[in-house]
Amino acid sequence: MRSYGPLGLAARQGHHDVPWTIRVLPAFNSRKHLPAKLARLRELDGRTSVLTRGEGTEFDSLRDYVPGDDTRSIDWRATARQTTVAVRTWRPERDRRVLMVLDTGRTSAGRLGDLPRLDISMDAALLLAALASRAGDRVDLLAHDRATRSRVVGRSGPHLLPTLVDGMARLEPALIETDLQGLASAALRVAPQRSLLVLFTGLDRTPVEEGLLPVLPLLTQRHTVVVASVADPRIQEMAGARGTLDAVYEAAAAAQAQEERHETAALLRRYGVTVVDAPPARLAPALADTYLALKAAGRL
Repeated sequence: MRSYGPLGLAARQGHHDVPWTIRVLPAFNSRKHLPAKLARLRELDGRTSVLTRGEGTEFDSLRDYVPGDDTRSIDWRATARQTTVAVRTWRPERDRRVLMVLDTGRTSAGRLGDLPRLDISMDAALLLAALASRAGDRVDLLAHDRATRSRVVGRSGPHLLPTLVDGMARLEPALIETDLQGLASAALRVAPQRSLLVLFTGLDRTPVEEGLLPVLPLLTQRHTVVVASVADPRIQEMAGARGTLDAVYEAAAAAQAQEERHETAALLRRYGVTVVDAPPARLAPALADTYLALKAAGRL
């Protein structure tokens, strides 16, 4: 059973002869990272040194040239009207779109400690949603395996997090292989315009190669794509185990699993995908840092 989160419980009443039903909400343990990430966001919003325009930047202001500035940022027209060289500065755009896609298939059921991977992904999604919403971006959610299990679109402001939590509360991992091509098609229907698409899924080689790679060109052509995956910390521990014959065999198997995971991540990166591969306690803050880095680089 999913743990109680700080947002409490959601109760729903049906017909007069149906008792109240209680749904357990996903925990939002990564909320503790939000103040630090918001401080970084405020720092990013206050920057005046973004000199080269990217896909996610808009004109901010002019200032005097200083040694080390990118010469491509010089505004020659403004320079001609004054006695000093003027450069343009840019700021990250607001009102961008973020689509979070939860893979609710078989791999999301794997338990790491007391929690399935799906719960860890949902926690990271909530932190990202809180941060992106405060940045002025629009945040949507899609949960899919062989069918769409939940969809939250068009909510913002103070209604966003409660609606996301409510949409996640009914999610459970499905013990079936995810139709990743169907998932990609559903994501493109929800976000037809350019967005940051964050896919919470596994890095198992076969599903990625057979299901995800065929649709990646279409996704990366239209969107900035991030794959967020929960790594099993026990694999790292096993890889360093020694002392007995069984431990040596386990270490060899763990090292092979790690190598395959790294190769899959490298393959995704060759397609232009940003990969966030982190253990449970690090996934949420690492994903938030990736979002902030994309903002700073003008890619969102």
